[in-house]
Amino acid sequence: MPKLKTKSGVKKRFKITATGKVKHGVAGKRHRLSHHNAKYIRQNRGTSVLSEADWGHVKLWAPYGLR
Repeated sequence: MPKLKTKSGVKKRFKITATGKVKHGVAGKRHRLSHHNAKYIRQNRGTSVLSEADWGHVKLWAPYGLR
């Protein structure tokens, strides 16, 4: 059985925590921030944890985990 490849987009966009949760960057922070109010920008700072419903897809795309 050959080795499985990790999707290259997943390597760049996600990290797996020590407890197995998946972290991701929040969308809508790159440009055109003048259209968003200060509360939106402040609350979407940093990273957040992906919902459990979406973990399965990411873990399929990264069969050996992410470093």
